[in-house]
Amino acid sequence: MLNIIGIIVSGLFVGVLARFFYPGAVDMGFWMTSLLGVGGAVAVGLLGAMANGQGIGEGFNRAGCFSSILGAMLLIFIGRQMGWGF
Repeated sequence: MLNIIGIIVSGLFVGVLARFFYPGAVDMGFWMTSLLGVGGAVAVGLLGAMANGQGIGEGFNRAGCFSSILGAMLLIFIGRQMGWGF
């Protein structure tokens, strides 16, 4: 249970930072921002695992947090290009 709460909190943190750094207004609620952050972390983690040929690492590091923010910003960009209304 605490792991799920930690994922939601870290996703919210990453999602808020991604929304802050993305140019223009991004209108989302609490849950969508959390899902955006979690999705960005998962997307970058999977891309990194495919590029390295290794499994997804666990733990917190600055490079992973920065990559998650960039991944979430990429998801905002893709969502806007697809017309999903972000």
